[in-house]
Parts: sequence; structure tokens; C-alpha cells
Amino acid sequence: MADRRIHEDLVLNGPDADPSSWSSLTVTEARERSRRLASSHRENFSVLTRLVPADVRDDFAAVYAFCRTSDDLGDEIGDPARSLELLAWWRSEVEAAWEGAPRHWVFRALQPTIERFGLEPEPFLQLISAFEQDQTVTRYESWDQLLDYCRRSADPVGRLVLMLLEEPGTPAQLERSDAICTALQLTNHWQDLRRDLLDRDRIYIPAEMIEIDDFERRFRVTAEQGWAVDGTFLEESRQLIRACVERTWPLYTSGAELPGLLGPRAAPVIEVLGGGGASVLRRIEDWDYETMLHRPKMGPVGKLMILAKAWWSTRSSRSTESARVEAS
Repeated sequence: MADRRIHEDLVLNGPDADPSSWSSLTVTEARERSRRLASSHRENFSVLTRLVPADVRDDFAAVYAFCRTSDDLGDEIGDPARSLELLAWWRSEVEAAWEGAPRHWVFRALQPTIERFGLEPEPFLQLISAFEQDQTVTRYESWDQLLDYCRRSADPVGRLVLMLLEEPGTPAQLERSDAICTALQLTNHWQDLRRDLLDRDRIYIPAEMIEIDDFERRFRVTAEQGWAVDGTFLEESRQLIRACVERTWPLYTSGAELPGLLGPRAAPVIEVLGGGGASVLRRIEDWDYETMLHRPKMGPVGKLMILAKAWWSTRSSRSTESARVEAS
């Protein structure tokens, strides 16, 4: 369980722990721990797949360990005030790491990655700011406000991925990377509507899109009991989620151009991320937009198909390019 893991880690490595215990963990041990964390956590959007080049898998795992731990400090503590305290401490750990004195094991794991790729602290601090916002903002008034949240909660991850895959980060690449990451974040919101409300008292659907009378009360009762609160709410909620899904698709369409702008190392990784998110969004459609009742999941066959498609399309494009070069 994530909450148990994060609480145990805080006892040993948190702000109130004995700092002398941190120094005993070597960089090698910290990176091994980040690999275990990345490989043990199962999500619809897998981070470490066989398409990630072997020489950067440890770097991917280290960045993932930062993201996972940051998210847990925000979502698994159970007390927003305490989460804000811990995220402020986590921010200080970022600053210490970039001053050359990493303390927590996550930043020890990140140290070679920071040095190898010349990473700056800004993407990491942006992510922390989004997790801090989650503790104080539980309702969104507008689509633009929600997109601003996604720019900090999701887009920095895509930019970090491009850096780890040694892409130049051109304006065209960054624009499409941001589109994919925002789409992934929105998709996650639409599939987790019920859990976000019941477990975290959060509703990410912007108020400006909601035209359902007495929406929040009816949503809560529906989520708690597992069936629609009355004769009209199910269809009304389906139409609302449909509108959210339809506003998300153009972002995937824009992001779909990104693999074609990337080299052979990066293209399949990005195609898996984007393809996985798009498949989940289609699953919401197939679920008849009933995510206020239950959460759709992607099975192993679906995940395998995404991997195969990414591998084959990249292989085909490389073969086409090789044939073009040989013919010229």
C-alpha cells in the first residue's frame, strides 16, 4: 500500500528522522531502491517499459521515484496541513540536492541523472507546486484554471522525459509534449472521478461545464452507493463526462505529431505514453462515460497491443528511412 510505504519512509528518512541514517545509503543503493519502486507500482501509464533505452532506465526510475514520492506526500498523508508541511520540506530537499548535498535517498538516486543531463530544479519545483495546490484547491471554476494545474502537475514530466532521451526540446517538440501530458492528466481525472471525490474530496470537472442541478450532492450519493441517485442523474452525468472527453481528444491529436519529430530512441517511448492515454480515454467511451460509478481499467492484452504498435511503427519508419537513404 502506498500510504504504508510513505509513512514508513518518513519515519526513516523524513524531516524528523535522524539525518545520520541517510548517509548510510549509497547512490548505488538508492538507485536500486528507485528501480524497485518503479517496477512494483502498476499504473495504466507505465513508465519503465522495454522500449526505454537500457542506458537511461535507472534515470527514468530515479525521476519516477521523485514523482511518486511527491504525489504520495500530497495524497497519502490524510491531512492537508501536514501534507503542506511535508511538501515544503520536500522543496528544501530539492534545493539541497541542487546545491550538491542530496540527503533523502530519492535525491541520492537522482544525483547521477542531474549531473549527466544537466537538469535544472524548475520542473521538479513545478511538480511540487501542483501537489501543494491539491491541498488547498479541491474545486475548479474554469477549464483554463484546470489547464494551468496540468501545466505544473503533468507537463514538466514530459519535458524531463525528452531531456533523459537527449532530445533538443525544440518549441514544436515541447508544445506537443505538453499537449500529450495535459491530455494524460485530464484522462486520469476523468477515469478517477469517483475515487477523487470519495477519497480526497476533489472534483476536477470545471464548474463552468456543470449544468446539472444539485450536482455535487447527487454525485456524492451516486459514488457512495454505486448506482445512480435518481432516474435522470446517470444520463446527465454521462453527457457531462462525454463533454470532458471530447475536450481532451484534440490534445491527443496535437501530441500524436510528436513521435514524428523525435529520434529512434525517444519516439517509441512517447508513442507508448500517448497511446496508453488515448486507449484509456477510448475505454471511458466504451464504458459509456460511467466513471462516476466505477473506474475503467486496461488489461494486459491492451497494454501489449500499445507496446507492439509503438515498436512496429518506429521499426517501420526506420526501415523506410534506411531505404530512402540507400536509394539516394
